Amino acid sequence: MTEHLTEKFQVIEDSFNEAWTSNNIELISKYISDDWVLFEPQFGIVSKERFLNIIQKKELSHSSMKKKVVQVKLFGDIAIVTARGFNKGFLRGETFDAEQWVTNIYKRENERWICIMTQEAPVSCGDTI
Repeated sequence: MTEHLTEKFQVIEDSFNEAWTSNNIELISKYISDDWVLFEPQFGIVSKERFLNIIQKKELSHSSMKKKVVQVKLFGDIAIVTARGFNKGFLRGETFDAEQWVTNIYKRENERWICIMTQEAPVSCGDTI
């Protein structure tokens, strides 16, 4: 069952990544809830409205985004998906190339999984515990 869940959410994450790299706020909005938030070390808590606004204003764009799902924990209609992420793009005129741990929390609504929260943490080059 664990392998099946990982494969299922890898497909969901791949589709979600395609939405991000489209830089189309209507398409991205199909994958995230109205109250979705991003927890990001550099910028703190970022609301859906704020995040989509900087995309709409072309202050942020993603040219590449890939995630490798490494773990899925299912709790009824809630799934916690942990992945190793790689993304490239532009933020306010500066390029970025990030390698991160990404945790997406999904809620099943009408047989569809929608992301309600994303948390990112940079991958450090140090030793693991």
